[in-house]
Amino acid sequence: MKILHILFFIFVAVFLLLQLLLHLDVYLPNWVIFYVNDFICMPIVLTICLKAVHLIMRDRRIRLSLFSILSLTAMYALYFEVYLPKVEPRYTADVMDVMMYTAGSLLFYFLQHRK
Repeated sequence: MKILHILFFIFVAVFLLLQLLLHLDVYLPNWVIFYVNDFICMPIVLTICLKAVHLIMRDRRIRLSLFSILSLTAMYALYFEVYLPKVEPRYTADVMDVMMYTAGSLLFYFLQHRK
């Protein structure tokens, strides 16, 4: 589980760095602009959820189930890839984004169950 915490801080740092670089108009390849944040989003959100469960239940042995992880992933995908593109022109639907959410979620699942 320690690797999960380390990756959480690395992913938050990557997110913040990408936001800074985009704000400074630094050139980044399209795959970085379009997909890195989608990949790291779910591990960040799920780690926060896991820590909230640990605080509420006062049991650090609790792990998020695959069903819980995939349910939250599906909610993110539906909101950001189905709903928002219909109501906000700034957003576009992209199947690759859903794949990145899913890949990040699966990474989280396997890391939280690592001994």
